[in-house]
Amino acid sequence: MIGYILLAVYCLCVLFTTFYCVMQLDLLFWYRKKKDNATPQLVDYPTVTIQLPLYNEAFVAERLIDNIVLMDYPADKLDIQVLDDSTDETVDIIARKVAEYRAKGVNINHVRRPDRSGFKAGALRDGLQLINSEFVAIFDADFLPKADFLKQTVPHFFKDPSIGVVQTRWEHLNEDYSIITKLQAMQLNVHFTIEQAGRQRGGFWLQFNGTAGVWRRQTIEEAGGWHSDTLTEDLDLSYRAQLKGWKIEFLEHVGTPAELPAEMNGLKAQQFRWMKGGAENARKLLKLVWDAPLSTPQKVHATQHLLASGMFFALLISAIVSVPLVYFIDDLTFDTKLFFVSLAGLFSIIALSMVANLQDYNLQGKTKFEKFVNMVLIFPIFLSMAMGMSLHNAIAVWEGYTGQKSPFVRTPKYGLQNKNGHFTKRQYIPRNLPTSTIIEAFLAIYFMFGLYLSIVTGVHEFQIFHLMLAFGFGAISFYSIRHHMMAQAAA
Repeated sequence: MIGYILLAVYCLCVLFTTFYCVMQLDLLFWYRKKKDNATPQLVDYPTVTIQLPLYNEAFVAERLIDNIVLMDYPADKLDIQVLDDSTDETVDIIARKVAEYRAKGVNINHVRRPDRSGFKAGALRDGLQLINSEFVAIFDADFLPKADFLKQTVPHFFKDPSIGVVQTRWEHLNEDYSIITKLQAMQLNVHFTIEQAGRQRGGFWLQFNGTAGVWRRQTIEEAGGWHSDTLTEDLDLSYRAQLKGWKIEFLEHVGTPAELPAEMNGLKAQQFRWMKGGAENARKLLKLVWDAPLSTPQKVHATQHLLASGMFFALLISAIVSVPLVYFIDDLTFDTKLFFVSLAGLFSIIALSMVANLQDYNLQGKTKFEKFVNMVLIFPIFLSMAMGMSLHNAIAVWEGYTGQKSPFVRTPKYGLQNKNGHFTKRQYIPRNLPTSTIIEAFLAIYFMFGLYLSIVTGVHEFQIFHLMLAFGFGAISFYSIRHHMMAQAAA
C-alpha cells in the first residue's frame, strides 16, 4: 500500500513538471513564427518620466545615474525621478549626483519618502503622483540602458493604441563572471526569447519584468495602479492591465544590459522573491483569468505562466519520494518504462535552452559552435543546480500559496562587469545562514544514499536522477556556505 501511495505521488508530480515543460515546447513552436518588430518613426515625441527605484545601492547608484542622463531624447520631454528609499550612504551619493546634474540643466529629481511603505511598488506608486508624463520608463539599480532606449521603445505605442507596455530583452553585464552567473544567463535567455516572444506571437498573455520597460501612464491607472500585496508587483500589474484589454509588446531585438547576482545567497534572495511572488499572483489572479473572456489556449497558457513556480514544489516532492520508492518498485505491478514520459520534459528543456542561447545576441562574442560546445558542457550542471534550488524555491512557493507575508528583500548589486570586481568586500551580502542551507546539505547526503540504494538493488530508473540531485543540492549548499563564510571574513 505504501509503495502505491509513493508511486502515485511521484507520478502526479512528474506529470505536472512534464506538462509545464511541454507547454514551454509549445511556446517554442510559436516563437519560430517570426514577427516584424520594426520601430516606427516619430516626428513629435511624447513626454516620458524615467523612474529609478533605489534602496541602499551604494555601489551602483552613481553608475546608474551617470548612465541615465546620457539618454538620447528631447530634453524638454524627459524628466528623471530617483525614487530613493535608502537608509545608508546611498542617500548622500544620490543627492550629490542629482545636484551635479541639476546644475548642468538636467531635469532630475531626488524623491525621498518618510517610510518604505509598499517597498518598490509603493515607491513607484508615490512617484507617479508627482508627475504628469504620458509614459513612464522604469529601471532597477543594476541596469544600464543604451542611449537610444526610449527612441527604440516609445514609438511602438503609436502603432497600436491598445499597447500599454513595451518590454525589452535583458542582456548580461557579467555573464562570464562565474559558473553561477553563466547558469543564470542561460535560464534568463530562455525567458527573454522563447517565453516572452512565444507568448506574444501565440496571442497569449506575457508580462512586464519589473524593469527595462515603458508603461503608458493611462494603462497603470486603468489597471488600478501599483499594488504591494505580492512580492512581484510587476507580474500583478501586467495581468491586471491585460484583464482591462491592454497589450504588452515585447521587443526581442532591443537589449538592455544588467548585472546578474554573483553570489549564491543574493541569488537565493532574488529567487525567493520571484517564486513566492509568482505563487501569490496565482492565488490572486487565477480565478480572474478563468472568468475573463479569453480562448481556452490563452487561459491554459496563463495558468501555466502563473503556476510556473509550483514546478519546484512538484520537483522537490517527486525527488524526496523517489528514494523510498526504490525499495518498492520491483514489487509494484507497474511498467517502469512509463517513467520515460518525463523525457518529453527533458527534451523540451534542452530544445528551449539551445535555441535561446544560440541566438546571435546571446553568443557573448563566441561563435555558435563555441557556444554550443560550452552549453553541452554546462547544461548538466545547470539542470542539477536547478534541482538543487528546489527546496529553497518550494518554501517560497508554499508561503505564497498559503498567504504567508514577508518583506521585500532586495537583491544585492556590486557594480560587477565581466570578470572585474569582487563581492566579498561588499556590505550588502546577507550575513545570516538560513536553516534551509543545512537541510540542503542533508538532502545532498540523502540523495547520495538514494543513488547507493539504486545501485545495490539494481533499480536503474532513478540512478541518474539521484546523481544529479546529490550534485545539485551539494553544489547549492556548498556555494551558500562558502559565500556566507567569505562575507563573514570580509565584514
